[in-house]
Amino acid sequence: MKIKQISVSELFGIFDHIIPLNTHERITIIHGPNGFGKTAILRMLNGFFNSQYSVFRTIPFTKFRVDFDNGSYVEIWKNPEGVQKAKTKEPIKIEFYEQEKEKVSFLLKATNNTANLDFPIDILDDIIPEIRRVGAKSWRYLTTGEILSLNDVIERFEDILPSKAKLREEPEWLKNLKQAIHLRLIESQRLLNLVSSPSSRLYYGNPSMLPTVSAYSEEIAQLIQSKLAEYGTTSQSLDRTFPVRVVQQQPSPEVTDEQLRHQLNELEATRSRLIEVGLLDKDENSDFQINPQLIDESTKNILSVYVEDVEKKLSVFSEIARKIELLRRIVNTKFSYSYKEMSFNKEKGFIFKTRYRPTTSNCETLSPTDLSSGEQHELVLLYELLFKVKPNSLVLIDEPELSLHVGWQAQFLKDLQEITKLANLDILMATHSPDIIQDRWDLTVELKGPEP
Repeated sequence: MKIKQISVSELFGIFDHIIPLNTHERITIIHGPNGFGKTAILRMLNGFFNSQYSVFRTIPFTKFRVDFDNGSYVEIWKNPEGVQKAKTKEPIKIEFYEQEKEKVSFLLKATNNTANLDFPIDILDDIIPEIRRVGAKSWRYLTTGEILSLNDVIERFEDILPSKAKLREEPEWLKNLKQAIHLRLIESQRLLNLVSSPSSRLYYGNPSMLPTVSAYSEEIAQLIQSKLAEYGTTSQSLDRTFPVRVVQQQPSPEVTDEQLRHQLNELEATRSRLIEVGLLDKDENSDFQINPQLIDESTKNILSVYVEDVEKKLSVFSEIARKIELLRRIVNTKFSYSYKEMSFNKEKGFIFKTRYRPTTSNCETLSPTDLSSGEQHELVLLYELLFKVKPNSLVLIDEPELSLHVGWQAQFLKDLQEITKLANLDILMATHSPDIIQDRWDLTVELKGPEP
């Protein structure tokens, strides 16, 4: 099931918007003047599917609707008819319609009763790294700078609170609906996001916090290490049974000597590519040139088993290698203007070097936080798309043009198309930039004001 269309009525008390998604090319671009609700729509969509319901209380609207490609749809109503308006907060009603089934609904009441919390609120900062306590019962949300009440914190981060602390039990149909759609919001404040990390004691005086670019550098290092561990386990298993499988291997007359040499060369090319992107260490003894006279039937059987084994071992890296290669190519193309080059390392993750040295051939190594604001924005956005999102997800991107010069903006849509194909994603983004859109106005939906 996928989202087909989004609509909102009386947004900010003014706007009615309908946004059909481009399901064929999988990229939809929302554009329009400031204040027309581009960011609000992304936040509301993310708020529903990721259980951050407080967004529906803070944004004025009457009805928010999401249509799916199977004919079903969900509507979220603020202060619906027949529901008495609360003194402080308007009630939110969620209704779900499926073909040939009765409508089901759920009243999302405000979480005013926090007296039943079975844990001290002092630990909220530890449970939720994105917030900082600024008052007796108020916290700052570091991603956006918002001040949240205790009720807001519980509503927004309910899914990660201790199970007994959850103050709202959702019906099964609502849980299933949200689980059917994978959705991730990449906000405009990408560089202010702080991410949990066990090795971040030097940052902001808090051992659980780390700037996004540094956190992602650590994360890719851990991901590479986990793939290397998987590679080692696979290798041990195959190597242990190699002699038995060679003995049991039946002769394969259909495999020619030339084919075997070609397969060995292909494996060496794959291995070289993995070494280049930092997934394998360089092996000095990698000469796979075999004299044709040395290949007899017995040798052919041994090499056939060897080829199959190495293919299985290297296949562990297939997915991560494709993503790293694409990320590295896009970044190096764009960072070349400032003489920077990116590579990867299993200990440090991202490695950046500057190659502009008029008096020496040495390359200076840079920290990810030494990158410019625009470079960090680009790296964080590309990394999130390739490594932080599940396949077949809908990704919401708010203002991708932030801190990017015109040349990068012009290339962004082409890069995004490559990423969506590789990572199997759908994109809904909001932008002010015609340089992002280029000549692809067929992918856009313009938000307009009310008719005069």
